Amino acid sequence: MEMEARRYDNKGESKCVVGEEITVDWRGKLSNPNKHGGMRAAAFVLGLQAFEIMAIAAVGNNLITYVINEMHFSLSESANIVTNFVGTIFILALLGGYLSDSYLGCFWTMLIFGFVELSGFILLSVQAHLPQLKPPQCNMLTDGENCVEAKGVKSLIFFVALYLVALGSGCVKPNMIAHGGDQFNQSNPKQSKKLSTYFNAAYFAFSMGELFALTLLVWIQTHSGMDVGFGVSAAVMAMGLISLVSGTLYYRNKPPQGSILTPIAQVFVAAILKRKQICPSNPQMLHGSKNRVLNNGIVAPSAGSGSLAHTQRFRFLDKACIKIEVGTNVKESPWRLCSVTQVEEVKILISAIPIFACTIVFNTILAQLQTFSVQQGGAMDTQLAKSFHIPPASLQSIPYIILIIVVPLYDTFFVPLARKITGHESGISPLQRIGAGLCFATFSMVSAAIMEKKRRDAAVDSNKILSIFWITPQFLIFGLSEMLTAVGLIEFFYKQSLKGMQAFLTAITYCSYSFGFYLSSLLVSLVNKITSSSSSNQGWLGDNDLNKDRLDLFYWMLAVLSFLNFLSYLFWAKWYSYSPTTTQQETLGDDHLNNYGFINSSKHSVDESIP
Repeated sequence: MEMEARRYDNKGESKCVVGEEITVDWRGKLSNPNKHGGMRAAAFVLGLQAFEIMAIAAVGNNLITYVINEMHFSLSESANIVTNFVGTIFILALLGGYLSDSYLGCFWTMLIFGFVELSGFILLSVQAHLPQLKPPQCNMLTDGENCVEAKGVKSLIFFVALYLVALGSGCVKPNMIAHGGDQFNQSNPKQSKKLSTYFNAAYFAFSMGELFALTLLVWIQTHSGMDVGFGVSAAVMAMGLISLVSGTLYYRNKPPQGSILTPIAQVFVAAILKRKQICPSNPQMLHGSKNRVLNNGIVAPSAGSGSLAHTQRFRFLDKACIKIEVGTNVKESPWRLCSVTQVEEVKILISAIPIFACTIVFNTILAQLQTFSVQQGGAMDTQLAKSFHIPPASLQSIPYIILIIVVPLYDTFFVPLARKITGHESGISPLQRIGAGLCFATFSMVSAAIMEKKRRDAAVDSNKILSIFWITPQFLIFGLSEMLTAVGLIEFFYKQSLKGMQAFLTAITYCSYSFGFYLSSLLVSLVNKITSSSSSNQGWLGDNDLNKDRLDLFYWMLAVLSFLNFLSYLFWAKWYSYSPTTTQQETLGDDHLNNYGFINSSKHSVDESIP
């Protein structure tokens, strides 16, 4: 929603600003920058983010143990239940982003679905506490064949509770990032720099939540029972909702603007209906074009228009801007005639799809660290002291301990230094950050494969049990990878020039997690089917005993897949960087563009290239 709006100066007096996005306070009145927004308001959202990830991570990261030991599902089936659960959380982020941008707004979406998530935690706790809602107690390791798998009402209650959590968490997640980012005005250079700091702070809050979940909450689950553990997750989620509500008076809120998918659909429909039309050679003849041609022939949007410049990519879509009844007063339907800015926003969305797709394999690797790597740790010596054993699920806390130190250092020292070298407000561009993270992910799987081979050989050949600390490098390397890739992807999508779609764009980044976890389930099933058909055994991952499985070979396969994915990303990142949507800024430079008043017309970065 961009239009003429009343804004406030430093003295709190209102003034008229054209083309600036409208934000309102909790009463629906125009926000005042002296009272609303900024890091103070974002801090309340960060509180929700830390508590929400703490609650969901404590459940998700130790869920496979509960599913096997209490619900009595097999190892491969349990791994698929966990990956499908996590995948569903992230695919439902699209629903949360859509409802927020279109109808509810970020705040109300988080509040409503936060209570849905809370109800799921409570139901899980009740089921884990009541024996009549679970199968009879049985040791899956020693007597697995005689254990009764959860079925009927018991299975129904479990999955209803689980997917209430998935629905709530999925709809809350994209809005936490988007609502926090909305507290900063991107048209203000100082606030734009703070936005980059906020994304790093959000990952710091995420790391803190993960750390407490994987240490304190997992320890509670292990020693006090899963019923108490699920109950603690419910209490933590309630604290997050309290943090969200506490900041109500300080938020600047972007009002919902109606269905965000309708304008996108209109472009495709109009382009198809006018597929036989010929695009004019002069882009200024297109409907809704507010561009002007500079002396060097480059097309740019008019100052203060809030519009996007016409580009040459995906020219088929330009046919949606051709006005047939030229010179008449007949008004065409928006399903037959679209503006240049509307079409350019669709082009931006399409151009970003390959970047999104290249992060799917990255999240397939993440799925392994939450499933098979936990089981891998369970087959090792977890003793730290005479009376203290490390829960295998707590292994995943190792990278977050490091990242709690690394993230502040990254933002305090690396970003300012890199900013002086590159001139980029984030130090390095989001695309460069994503690329570095994907490279690290490959080394994480190489480390995992080497360590699993060493662990398995020691157990099978020498009957020795290695210390659990042997597999810490794979978690550490992937933690650095996640800090770079996840934050880079969120920043990349959030800064796209699609106004009023920030929550939905953030949700798209979470879909990468979803597709990655679904791909993990597919790979596990395919690998089992292919490897079991070629030999007399049950396949690489077909047994509940890792000493009989070949998890090391599965990890090597993922390492090769990750490397090929990284090479693919280099190609698509270069394609995106030199697309027509970015050549204007690359050709002119920021200072020259600023003289014409449209430096913020497109968030496609000048430096979005891989070194």
